[in-house]
Amino acid sequence: METGKLRLRPPRHALDRRAIAWWRTQGALAFGPAALVLAVLGLLIPPAAGWLLAPAAVVAVLGVAWCAVLPRWWFGLHRWEVTDTAVYVSSGFLWQEWRVAPLSRVQTVDTLRGPLQQRFGLATVTVTTASARGAVRLRGLDAQVAADVAEHLTERTDATPGDAT
Repeated sequence: METGKLRLRPPRHALDRRAIAWWRTQGALAFGPAALVLAVLGLLIPPAAGWLLAPAAVVAVLGVAWCAVLPRWWFGLHRWEVTDTAVYVSSGFLWQEWRVAPLSRVQTVDTLRGPLQQRFGLATVTVTTASARGAVRLRGLDAQVAADVAEHLTERTDATPGDAT
């Protein structure tokens, strides 16, 4: 965390590298069961084998491609930073988004660790602001870094006067 002037710029920090494995696991859990069910049904119902095994193969190939390519790509695109004046986040691959949330607009700071995140030692920090755009999420952070960020944000927002606009 550093002191700085509020300005639109790319955030400095990459996510934790374990986010790649986290995303891959999410992809496997999304594609794997569908491919497995189609394949098993195709093997159990011989008259339907052609129209069940072909989609099973397509889903499996798409899942493998998804898991092999997208998580590394996403890792290169997601950035975050917390300064004494704002929270910066950039994400997206087709629709790229840069968000800056001034600390004077922060309402709550939450930390989430779902079962997969716990398995990989990761966490998500959600910074809810007075913005119609919604919360700013720092996904794929090391769990201890997330706890430190949440503590820092809570301390800083408590010390930051609210925005009167």
